[in-house]
Amino acid sequence: MKVAVVQTALDWHDPAANRRRFDAWFEQVEPGTELVVLPEMFSTGFTMDSREVAETMDGPTVAWLRERAASLGAVLAGSVVIREGERWFNRLVWMPPDGTATTYDKRHRFRMAGEHEHYDAGYERVVVAHGAWRVCPLVCYDLRFPVWSRNRGDYDVLIYPANWPAARQAHWNGLLRARAIENQCYVVGVNRVGEDGNGVVYRGGTAVYDFEGNPVVEVFDAERIAHVELDRVALDGYRAAFPAWRDADDFELGV
Repeated sequence: MKVAVVQTALDWHDPAANRRRFDAWFEQVEPGTELVVLPEMFSTGFTMDSREVAETMDGPTVAWLRERAASLGAVLAGSVVIREGERWFNRLVWMPPDGTATTYDKRHRFRMAGEHEHYDAGYERVVVAHGAWRVCPLVCYDLRFPVWSRNRGDYDVLIYPANWPAARQAHWNGLLRARAIENQCYVVGVNRVGEDGNGVVYRGGTAVYDFEGNPVVEVFDAERIAHVELDRVALDGYRAAFPAWRDADDFELGV
């Protein structure tokens, strides 16, 4: 599977400007790309003003995702501030070319920024089938919680759109690598760069790690789109040759 990751700055609270920004990046998406991963809250930046910036699933950003996925012939994935009635979610939207979206609501809200006070928690982990691949989409702070991310033999790729601050850069890349090793899967983490409207600085570190924790690509500081190939034969071969997954503990997840 050919994957593109987009590491960029974001315009604060300006969805139209951010949609134009990503339109420019999409001009660099290579033919044959099947999945394009965007950062967390890619249309607004990581904001606690959920009531000010939220859209609905019928709003302009989801409509834009649907149109661009169709024109690119690729899945688009990233999170958006979404309102449903009197509830607000940091919602990852997985949008395939046929327009039938799958969504995942961020489970772990970043307490230190007050995210738990402005967004409702999701309670369902999602796995999406894409051809021969099974993809588990999670969001940013979810990365710190290995039980929620745990591979139960149900996925091959983890993706983490994020707005992960530079102050904890080592945590980001270290945890991405750990999730890849312990779950014997590919991990795709997409972060932003620049400074947001709250003065928080980001330096990227967008990365794809293979099932042994080796970097397929790592991007620091610069705005960039990068393309990688995920190798299913290599993944299956590694799992067969080093079947640590067979010794994993059974558990039930309470939510």
